[in-house]
Amino acid sequence: MENKPINPNQTIFEQLKKMDENNNEYWTARDLSKVLEYSEYRHFKPVIDRAKEACKNSGYDISHHFEDILEMIELGKGARRGIENIKMSRYACYLIVQNADPGKEIVALGQTYFAVQTRLQEIQQMQAYQQLKTEEEKRIFLRKEMAEHNKYLAEAAKTAGVIEPIDYAIFQNHGYMGLYGGLDAKGIHQRKGLKKSEQILDHMGSTELAANLFRATQTEEKLIRDNIKGKQQANQTHYEVGKKVRKTIEEIGGTMPENLPVAGSIKKLGKEDKTSKLKK
Repeated sequence: MENKPINPNQTIFEQLKKMDENNNEYWTARDLSKVLEYSEYRHFKPVIDRAKEACKNSGYDISHHFEDILEMIELGKGARRGIENIKMSRYACYLIVQNADPGKEIVALGQTYFAVQTRLQEIQQMQAYQQLKTEEEKRIFLRKEMAEHNKYLAEAAKTAGVIEPIDYAIFQNHGYMGLYGGLDAKGIHQRKGLKKSEQILDHMGSTELAANLFRATQTEEKLIRDNIKGKQQANQTHYEVGKKVRKTIEEIGGTMPENLPVAGSIKKLGKEDKTSKLKK
């Protein structure tokens, strides 16, 4: 069991993360209960039970995400006592914060943090994605996912009050500004050296597409979950989610999206793929 030094630039949830002897990340239930402001561990147990039930209902093996352990604590004068605790995966923590008291600000922060991180793992572990061998295949896969989820995002934004095309463009810019450190669509075009007629998403590599997919899916879910109403609130929500995705990239040591290399047009890849199939 290894404890890493605290980095003040990381969220409290990242600071709580530990690594076992096999270099697998985990969090403990007792650590999380304190951060989520439960005065006593016994009050946190019902949250754990609901999270385990959600894990089971999702088709996952509970034991793969919740491992009961006996933790030894110092009592003074050399005496030690074992107390029950649970080693939890990132997915388990995601389920925990989804089932914790939604009225607490720290719970809302945890929901965003673990949702973004868990979605990253989900994308990377998707069977269809894992079977892809080349960067080109991954780009095409993620671009299609992005197109599909942008439809859902547009619908959620419309429900929130973003109706007119100009308003939706402003809404999209807020998401970009959060994720790209203040750059809007025009600023990204300039930074990447793209022509006005070229779509930003068509010139992203798989890493950048994945980051934008997280932004879109998390914003859609938050607009619906929090019943966001009004253009200004929707714009702010998109900006804040983009900013949190950016923070996550920073915490895991990734390259900021505005600094990622520009890829060739994905539309050309699609045409090349069709041409190669015809030749066969």
